[in-house]
Amino acid sequence: MMYPVLSNNWLDNEFNDMFSDDWFPTVSHRSLTAPAINVKETDKDYELELAAPGSTKEDFQVNLDKDGNLVIKMEHKNEKKDENKKEHYLRREFSYSNYQQALSLPDDVEKDKISAKVEHGVLHVIMPRAAQVKKDDTKKIDVA
Repeated sequence: MMYPVLSNNWLDNEFNDMFSDDWFPTVSHRSLTAPAINVKETDKDYELELAAPGSTKEDFQVNLDKDGNLVIKMEHKNEKKDENKKEHYLRREFSYSNYQQALSLPDDVEKDKISAKVEHGVLHVIMPRAAQVKKDDTKKIDVA
């Protein structure tokens, strides 16, 4: 009696279906957006907040360009290296983010006093404002 040859196609199909985009949705490059930015203004300074969860200070470069614009660059790589030799990857996706933006600064920013820090995945750029002299609307003119 001859037995039919069994194929493992069902297993292959089930396995592939498990790793389809329905189970693990991926983000296409078309749906990526720039990080969210907030800018606060007080009498003393402007504060820019750029949300970049998982980023550290090493991921950022903050500069002033030759035109006096604030340039923020972010490059974040998330590469996990596993030393466990008992397993292998069936699917692995590296996380990589690259962002750059130049922002025009208001005229009253003291450019030599700008500072930046990263706290809890948020870049904070503090831009002190120049002290403004209060102007009197009236002026007394001495008569000679």
